[in-house]
Amino acid sequence: MSIRPGPRNLITDVDGISVGNVQSVSVRSGVTVVLPDARALAACDVRGGAPGTRETDALDPSGLVEAVDAIVLSGGSVYGLEAMSGAVAWLGARGRGFSLANDGTPVSPVVPGAILFDLPNGGDKDWGETPPYREWGRQACAAAGRDFDLGNAGAGMGAMAGSLKGGLGSASALDGDLQVGALIAVNAFGSPLVPGTPHFWAAPYELAGEFGGCGWPSKPAPVSDAEPFAGSRLDIAPPAPGGNTTIGVIATNAALTKAEARRIAIMAQNGLARAIRPIHTHVDGDVLFVLATGGVALAAAPSDRLMELMRIGSVAADCVARAVARGVHAAADLGDAVSYRSKFSAKLSGSAET
Repeated sequence: MSIRPGPRNLITDVDGISVGNVQSVSVRSGVTVVLPDARALAACDVRGGAPGTRETDALDPSGLVEAVDAIVLSGGSVYGLEAMSGAVAWLGARGRGFSLANDGTPVSPVVPGAILFDLPNGGDKDWGETPPYREWGRQACAAAGRDFDLGNAGAGMGAMAGSLKGGLGSASALDGDLQVGALIAVNAFGSPLVPGTPHFWAAPYELAGEFGGCGWPSKPAPVSDAEPFAGSRLDIAPPAPGGNTTIGVIATNAALTKAEARRIAIMAQNGLARAIRPIHTHVDGDVLFVLATGGVALAAAPSDRLMELMRIGSVAADCVARAVARGVHAAADLGDAVSYRSKFSAKLSGSAET
């Protein structure tokens, strides 16, 4: 059975998923909210050595919480954690959240999230005691829909991808009745490109020319011979703890348990390894969440169910790799941050081969 992108090639090709972005060019930061139409089962996997997160422990398979009301990805480092509070306020005001009783007690929206570090990018961060992220969290919820921008949008507004401008990327895959999508904010220490070329590490997973169709170099140099930090953030600044992060959400319409969703998140991290080199470093805060909306039941027979789960995890990893490249390809120059298309415009207009 062939796997193909959904009609939007966005995470919102998964039924019941909306995304809202808010960003500021002057601040060079932003917020992205993934908003399911109804509460959805969730899990997460943290691989980076310097993560910034909220409510991830609640997603442990042994925990009480079975479903969440939204997931937030934010710029702003620790200030961006307030974006989750804004989303909680917006959801709670609309009666959306966890409830144990119908006695008028306010609901408790469950909104996990993760942040990336975009503070030193030249934007106006002179916000005093009122950083904008809480308000941006509310606004992103209100703006949520099926269509949204990539690149310099939402949490990807102020992001970097190695020495290039990073951004927000998304991709989807339809596999029979199953739908899988990924949304990634790329702010990695590592590089998304084969050293010295315009070719994405994720090129073997590209579908329908979705990030330029540059393909794979015909005579790639042995990767082990290349400087492992080539094209990384080290080209423009020394590494700093918490200074980089790639965060994202995978969504599927499959009906999963929390343990199964956690395993999908673990498998999906391989997509980051396929698209960024190096990844999961000491200075990255890489986090991936999984949302399962539950519209499609998996096989009852244990062996058949395992095969379906492994297939979902494999497709999710490919979607993650594609979303990384799409986010970098869609990004635009911002201040001193040079975008992929700007840097390689001459090569891409002629021969992209190196």
